[in-house]
Amino acid sequence: MAKQENNIENQEIENKASEEVIDEGAAGADTMAPEAEAQTAAAADSSDKLAEECKAWQDKYVRLSAEFDNFRKRTLKEKMDLIASGGEDVIKAIIPVVDDFERAIAAMAGKEEVAAECEGVRLIYQKFMDILKSKGVTPIEAIGKSMDVDFHDAVAKIPVSDPEKKGTVIDVVQTGYMLKDKVLRFAKVVVGE
Repeated sequence: MAKQENNIENQEIENKASEEVIDEGAAGADTMAPEAEAQTAAAADSSDKLAEECKAWQDKYVRLSAEFDNFRKRTLKEKMDLIASGGEDVIKAIIPVVDDFERAIAAMAGKEEVAAECEGVRLIYQKFMDILKSKGVTPIEAIGKSMDVDFHDAVAKIPVSDPEKKGTVIDVVQTGYMLKDKVLRFAKVVVGE
C-alpha cells in the first residue's frame, strides 16, 4: 500500500509539473503574440505602402503616356496645317496682282484699238487664276448672297426698294479669296438696307 501511495504522490507531482509547464508555455505564447502581431502589422503596413506607391507610379505613367500621345497628335496636326497653308503668305502677296489684272481688263474692255492686248491680258489672267485654283485658292462668291461676317466685310450700305434684297450683297468692291477652308482676304461688299 505504501507503494500505491508513493505512485499516487508521484503522479500528483508529475501532474503539477506538467500544469506548470503548460502555464509557462501559455504565458510564453502570450508574450510572443504581441511581437508577432507587430511584425505582421509592420509587414501589412509595408505592403500597403508598396501598393500605394505602385498605384502612384502607374498613375504617373498613364498620365505621361497620355500627355506624350497628345503632344504627338498636336505636332502632327500642326505639320499638316503648315503643309496645307504653306504658301499662304505668298498667295496673300499675289492677290493684289489679281486685282490689277481685273482692273486692266475692265479698263481695256470695249476699246477696239487695244482689243488684241486686252485678249492677251485676259488669257494671262485666266492662266494665273487656273494656277491659283489648282493650289486651292478660290474667290468668295458674294453678289446676291446674304451678308455673312465670316466671309464679307461691309464697306457701305445702300437703301433698296425690294424687301428681299435687304441684308444681301448688292455689289462687290474688292473680291475676297479663300485658301481651302481659310479666308485669305474678306470680300469688301456693299449691302442693301
